[in-house]
Amino acid sequence: MPHQLALKKPLAFFDLETTGINISRDRVVEISIVKAWPNGSEEVRTMRINPEMPIPLETSLIHGIYDEDVKDCPTFRQVAKNLAAFLEGCDLAGFNSNRFDVPMLVEEFLRVDVDFDVKNRRLIDTQRIFHLMEPRNLAAAYKFYCGKQLIGAHGAEADALATYEVLNAQVKHYADVEVVDTDGKVVVPIHNDMDVLHKLTASQNVDFAGRMIYNEEGEEVFNFGKHNGKKVVDVLKKEPAFFDWIIKNDFPLDTKRKLTEIKLRALTQR
Repeated sequence: MPHQLALKKPLAFFDLETTGINISRDRVVEISIVKAWPNGSEEVRTMRINPEMPIPLETSLIHGIYDEDVKDCPTFRQVAKNLAAFLEGCDLAGFNSNRFDVPMLVEEFLRVDVDFDVKNRRLIDTQRIFHLMEPRNLAAAYKFYCGKQLIGAHGAEADALATYEVLNAQVKHYADVEVVDTDGKVVVPIHNDMDVLHKLTASQNVDFAGRMIYNEEGEEVFNFGKHNGKKVVDVLKKEPAFFDWIIKNDFPLDTKRKLTEIKLRALTQR
């Protein structure tokens, strides 16, 4: 179907499936490109790629691509030149693409020494347009769930009262509403039960700044720097100076407190 976009050059809409969300460590396992031409025509190209590393099970459960599915597929190095040629002269578009897909794609090209410069390309992120035009803030939630305009927004009392009304409305609005979770199971996530809502909305952060998070096994791991993804107790054991570095530098007091608690707990368990 011919598009309605006013294009002066091809616009490549693309999406990546990957082994994870770490730009420097993870790899692409699938790329799909819809290339829209100025004359209204379009061209679609999709390929799976051997990431040359295991795909974590939790990631496979999200996008449905497993190690077995890509073991005989070409590597990114093998397709890079043809892929760069297909994207030659194209602007790039995606959903959350400026924060994830574009950086990930550029990183893959850099690893295999294929020139892929985005400097002269227009980068269009439809998620940014969506968030700009359909705000997901308290005023928007108040209007959607309660049907009212939020008067005095950003005043503490008005915002607190509005949030109170919104939760009341959400519990009623989503009572018995079924959704499909990431495992493909039909669940009813919203209940008028604060334990349930806490589990649904609480972050996986150990500290409020997110410098440490819980992994799939419920263990504390670092979420930044050279020890990203490593268990906190293991790092503290192997590199005690890292604890001192955090304590002496400009980290939030809450982060330092939680790290100290983990260290003391580890000492008492020896």
